[in-house]
Amino acid sequence: MNLRPHPIAAAAAIVVLNTMFAAQAQQEPATPDAKPAESKPAEAKTPQKLETVTVTGIRASREASINQKRNADSIVEVITAEDIGKLPDKNVADAVQRIPGVNISSGAGGEGGFSENDRVSIRGTSASLTQTLINGHAVGTGDWFVLNQTEAVGRSVSYSLLPSEIVSKVTVYKSAQADLVEGGVAGAVNIETRSPLSFKKPFTAEVSAQMIHSTLAKKTDPQLNALFNWKNDAGNGGVLFQIFSETRHERRDGQEFLGYAQIDPASAAATANPALANVWYPQLINSSLFTQKRVRNGGVLDVEFKPNNALTLDANAFFSHMSAVNFDHSYLANPQALFDSGDVPTNTIVRNNTLVQADFANAHGAAPGLVDSIARPGAASESWYVDFNGKYRLSDKVFVTAKLGTTRGLGNTPGDLGYESNLPTTGGLSYSMHGIGSPTKVAFPGIDTADYHAADLAGAWWAVVKVVDKETYAQADAEVQMDGGLIESTKFGVRFAEHHRQVHYPNNGGCGFGGPNPCGATANWDGALYPSNFGSGFGAGPGLLPPMWIQNQQTIEDFIHTHGVTTSEYWPGQFSVNEKTMAGYAMANLAGDSWRGNVGLRLVKTKQRVNYNVPGDTIPSTDFPPGYTPITDERSYNDALPSANLRYELTKNLVTRASVARTMTRVDYSALAGAITSLDNITLSGTGGNVNLKPVRSTNYDATLEWYFAPRSLLSFGVFFMDMSSYVGYGTSKQMLPNTNHAGAIEEYTITAPINVKAKNKGFEIGYQQALPAGFGMSANYTYARGHDSDGQALVGSSKNTYNLEGFYENETFSARLAYTYRSDYLVGLDRATTQYEAGSGNLAATVQYKLNDRFSLQFDALNLNNPVLKYYGDNKDQPRAFYSNGRQFFFGVRASL
Repeated sequence: MNLRPHPIAAAAAIVVLNTMFAAQAQQEPATPDAKPAESKPAEAKTPQKLETVTVTGIRASREASINQKRNADSIVEVITAEDIGKLPDKNVADAVQRIPGVNISSGAGGEGGFSENDRVSIRGTSASLTQTLINGHAVGTGDWFVLNQTEAVGRSVSYSLLPSEIVSKVTVYKSAQADLVEGGVAGAVNIETRSPLSFKKPFTAEVSAQMIHSTLAKKTDPQLNALFNWKNDAGNGGVLFQIFSETRHERRDGQEFLGYAQIDPASAAATANPALANVWYPQLINSSLFTQKRVRNGGVLDVEFKPNNALTLDANAFFSHMSAVNFDHSYLANPQALFDSGDVPTNTIVRNNTLVQADFANAHGAAPGLVDSIARPGAASESWYVDFNGKYRLSDKVFVTAKLGTTRGLGNTPGDLGYESNLPTTGGLSYSMHGIGSPTKVAFPGIDTADYHAADLAGAWWAVVKVVDKETYAQADAEVQMDGGLIESTKFGVRFAEHHRQVHYPNNGGCGFGGPNPCGATANWDGALYPSNFGSGFGAGPGLLPPMWIQNQQTIEDFIHTHGVTTSEYWPGQFSVNEKTMAGYAMANLAGDSWRGNVGLRLVKTKQRVNYNVPGDTIPSTDFPPGYTPITDERSYNDALPSANLRYELTKNLVTRASVARTMTRVDYSALAGAITSLDNITLSGTGGNVNLKPVRSTNYDATLEWYFAPRSLLSFGVFFMDMSSYVGYGTSKQMLPNTNHAGAIEEYTITAPINVKAKNKGFEIGYQQALPAGFGMSANYTYARGHDSDGQALVGSSKNTYNLEGFYENETFSARLAYTYRSDYLVGLDRATTQYEAGSGNLAATVQYKLNDRFSLQFDALNLNNPVLKYYGDNKDQPRAFYSNGRQFFFGVRASL
């Protein structure tokens, strides 16, 4: 496929100009008594003129969804609350994954994949390029996994904090318009919660009680959601109160490959076998057993008051806290230690310049493997907001809205508690890799891997991390109805916000890592081994992995707290980013005989302050410890974001749309302020962040064609092109830093860090839906996306092929739905400074509902029915990075309503 920006832009411009001139020629003058056609003013929670692809109530709602789509202006997709309630969707990410052009992932980056979806991206881009809003405002977010708190600190929102039950409607914006909050290069997701006055009855109560059974964890847990809404007899005041409490146990079996390195041509291995020089090999091969208990508690409170037809006031709040206590046990083969110690492997096989098989008969003073037991007893994430908004009709033609609020997210690791043991140096190591086709066979000849006492304590550590993400905002908008002509109404507004992201790293240290009995004691062992079925989900059959011992989580926690583990503040890992933004916009809503649209301009000013620490004492201070210097960088930048959207009715059943817009996303926090690490004072090199990064800016072109070929049926086609002038890739930059080897002299270092590069993303979407006879129906969609930067590297999150297939049946008492989603290979990012891709995989989900009567119904949901194996790889598929299996999840329960 060869999409270019200029043809798309030209086509969009021609359509806009032709329709405007045609409208002028066909426009009839309005009579003095004629009133302009009324258009619904934009409300605080409902942006104006949305293209809705609504799939509510299964069959009955398809006709309504198509009618809304035909009359919409912008390129937008919508899912309603009834739709979410009848899909096997447990958070908002689960629901939106079935929309054309939307991708989801079950992890933010470094933690790998799990059974619950967590991030949302649009059209094969990074999740950081998707703006997530709740009721039109930002939401502070947090991550429970420590590496996402400290290294991969992005701007995406954790959807694992957002249960689907809180939702009234989810709107996915694929094209921008001036009245939307900036921040989504690829698009935006706006989650709308329910409001008290939107209910029909004076009192409403809805309760859902379910049990979830996780097959791999072999645990059954409760899930409770309840909503209570009251409004007075006059219908001008109401209160909504909603709570949720959801528990689920995770067990994830994995085989991980923690980085690849090249064999040194001067090493003993390459000297003995020159064919191994510069060949890549796996540094660590890990048998990872991850267990977790997730408890998500929270709720929504909304108070709405409408004293008269002109004024509505609303105060709403949301809170979600997820306790994510987890235990991560790793049994690692260590080829890197053996190469470093001078061991020479035999029976070697090299494929695709990768050492895929090697035998090390005996170690020469190095341990062929190690065991890590890591407990995180207080791991948690949290999100909350308080929002006040109002809308007031000044006259028949003027409508104003205002919004004021604050939001805060938290990622918390009060204890990253590790205990590490070395396998005996008297044994050996062998491995045989098969790419991502099947897991790697690992053996430790001469070592009893099932005996804890055969290993020696290497050391222990304790780290504490806390990440705060918060924003305060204020916004005002006004819409003015016009007296005929091309301009139906004008809209303008202003917004002010201050966002703050801070990483606290108050503790990082340990004991040991050198000498016998380094911590003065060793932990007890209760005789436990890995589960007998470990790895069976990803294909690790008998003999592929040896039996392995495992520690008890509580034992590790007790040992760390009682045996002299000392910690201190970790200055390189701490940073903060503060952003103050001011925005204003003006937009005109246009209309003619056969067309509608909007054009507008949004102006944004961002003031940025970044605080971080660099090695060395370039600025001696009594308030800061020796060895590091605090740095503060301040800068500001401006963005002009024009946009235009058009809907044109070619024939009675054929509608086309076009959009052109300039968009922007501010850079990931860790990319701006990641501390410089791995500094080599000999080669004058290192890795770190880049405070000089520009925001990601893009010019987006979109066009769609929709054919309503039969009643309640639709076939659609769309193309898109994103021309990013300042994407964020990785490269080298020059920085002046102190060289401690040369008495702190300031010298020029080459730092591997994020840099701005140009990038393009292009593709197309095909959508189909149709209601079939006898209560059946089906839908399908396919998205092709291809993104590369100017160096030819794939864009993070870019899957070439994504498709959804769905079939359903519904009558008055029974409904069933089966849905399958597939996403092809995509670049996850960098993990331990090496490339990581996720291989393509599909997911099958189902739901069945039976209506007992008007008040009660039974519901059965199934997620991950096909038990997908999540596979990751490096620069090629002969370099596996991970295999993960999470098992299946089954939900069964009852829904009740009053």
